[in-house]
Amino acid sequence: MIGHVNLVRELKSLRKGRGVLASGLEDRVGPALRAACEIVTGDDKPVIRRKVVARLTELACRLPDDLAEVARVAFALKTEARHALYQDRVSWAANEDNCDTRTIRRRVDEAIDHLAELAEIALVSAPQAEWHATELHVVLSLDGPRPELLELHRVTAAEDGLVELDFTTTCQTQEPRVLYGGTLLADNRLRLPAPVPRGISHTFAVRGQLAAAPSALVLVPAHPYAVLDLRVRFAQSAVPGEARAIRGLSRDGSGAFSTTPLRIDEAGEIHLRFTNLTAALPHGVQWAD
Repeated sequence: MIGHVNLVRELKSLRKGRGVLASGLEDRVGPALRAACEIVTGDDKPVIRRKVVARLTELACRLPDDLAEVARVAFALKTEARHALYQDRVSWAANEDNCDTRTIRRRVDEAIDHLAELAEIALVSAPQAEWHATELHVVLSLDGPRPELLELHRVTAAEDGLVELDFTTTCQTQEPRVLYGGTLLADNRLRLPAPVPRGISHTFAVRGQLAAAPSALVLVPAHPYAVLDLRVRFAQSAVPGEARAIRGLSRDGSGAFSTTPLRIDEAGEIHLRFTNLTAALPHGVQWAD
């Protein structure tokens, strides 16, 4: 257990100064908050900041609207309220809500108490991992009669006798079909051909059609991935004018995607390869005409 009191204390310390944008953030994230944000030994400063921002953003979304808003302000997650001092962010929120600063401070304390509770519940209720994702290769074909998705998965058993696993495709598909490596069950679970021993990898492939052409291909992994390989092929008559690679969340604390321009080759294709993906951080590609 990370301890409710400890987590509340660390969150109250984190809100000081520039909040999640503080230059010495890694020194202000204590043991309880590290556990809540799944920060591990070896994570450097940018990774720690991304994990803290991602977890606080996720938890804040579960709060009532008024508490979610002051939580984002308190930790400098809200773009419009990135003042250098906590008291200035409180004043900004009070002015926006037409109330006094004492009301905002009480709401922040209430929000932090709820955030700590939600973080504890998430850790306690998290199931023991039966397997770990190792590689995912995705091909999205947009040059046929209907958009089509092909996924090749490699997973590694974390315990002996793995016989089933749950999975979701990167895009919502209609009537997905397993090409090899198992039998698809009705509840988005895959039954493996034979029990897989601990530490041994298993591969399977899934194919399906999409109801409509998407404008992005994004994975927000529930498990860390060693490799994510993405390919998108457009029809020559419908190559988009712009494409951007998505590489986690922006470091500015806004919760927006971090993107970089991407070239579409002469065949109308995009190919991206990511390595060492962190759980809960988005990676992929988006495009527009």
